Amino acid sequence: MMGLAEGPVGCEERSTSQVKKRIGSYPHVCVEGGGRSVVSQVGAVLLVETVRKTGLDRAISVALRPWRKARAVHDPDKVLLDVALAVVLGGDCLADVAMLRAEPAVFGPVASDPTVSRLVDILATGRDAGPDRSPRCPGRRA
Repeated sequence: MMGLAEGPVGCEERSTSQVKKRIGSYPHVCVEGGGRSVVSQVGAVLLVETVRKTGLDRAISVALRPWRKARAVHDPDKVLLDVALAVVLGGDCLADVAMLRAEPAVFGPVASDPTVSRLVDILATGRDAGPDRSPRCPGRRA
């Protein structure tokens, strides 16, 4: 049986896709090919492992920390990495992160389309990171 991708934790049980544990932005996944169907996004799994091994996820997280809202569910770094993965998988618009959202065991939680659009809009327009000024924010200034 030939392994297509093997995470730092070996695949004790022989299965197509096996989530080991979540470290960083994405869960660790072990993918093997053994005559059974294989996750169609195996290339993205390899890219996720490359991002993790090189520390790119941590570097992007540090760089985008000023844009992370205090009550945010999704980190800006994970959102941008998800957009990049969607492009690698053949996507051509922000809504194509839905490909990743369809496989939560492989890619973890993926932001909604409006959340992705808001972040890209904020970063693309060059707006400075600042305190959350929404009505739900207790530190709101008038």
